[in-house]
Amino acid sequence: MQDKIKAYYGDTVTADGEHYASPRSNYAHQVRGIEAKARAYLSKALARHDRAGKAKPAIVLDIDDTTLLTYNYELQVGFHFTEESQDKYLAHTDMDPVFGMDRLVNWAHDKGAEVFFLTGRKEAQRAWSVRNLKNVGYGMPLDRRHVYLKDKEHPPAYLPCGATCTTIEYKSGTRKHIESLGYNIVASFGDQYSDLRGGAADRTFKLPNPMYYLP
Repeated sequence: MQDKIKAYYGDTVTADGEHYASPRSNYAHQVRGIEAKARAYLSKALARHDRAGKAKPAIVLDIDDTTLLTYNYELQVGFHFTEESQDKYLAHTDMDPVFGMDRLVNWAHDKGAEVFFLTGRKEAQRAWSVRNLKNVGYGMPLDRRHVYLKDKEHPPAYLPCGATCTTIEYKSGTRKHIESLGYNIVASFGDQYSDLRGGAADRTFKLPNPMYYLP
């Protein structure tokens, strides 16, 4: 199975032994097709919002394998995730952007969409996550109002499930909170179906990820 995953991502090994996905891989080709559909949709959706003058349009995006590619990390840990190994990696290493997603998100922001990042990463990883997004070219506000991480120790009041939220409850509840602030989420992006279920988005875009599954 690992060989199939490596082939799909076009595994490229650098002189120092680091693994990266190829921009000419089947994965990159598939992602670009999804991005093209998203751009065509957002062009129309954002134009309609300009004419309607209602709630401000917004897009919501997951981080891991939606805006930042975890492939190098997954190869380092042999596709065996642990919180400790993720902390160690994120503290010192920037993940590359998912091919083309930085351009798509910056374009949508320039066209008037407010951009929100909604991730299952824990609150303690905020500084590393924001640093990474900024360093690889996501050029929009990355403050606490725009980047949501999971805080089990102090869950926000707008999530009735508190520290016991499933991924769907956490993400859909946060999207509903964003809409309560006066935004209309025209599109939600994620690599897991649990990123996208639960409503509070006009349209969803699922990015491919054969490396892991999160219910």
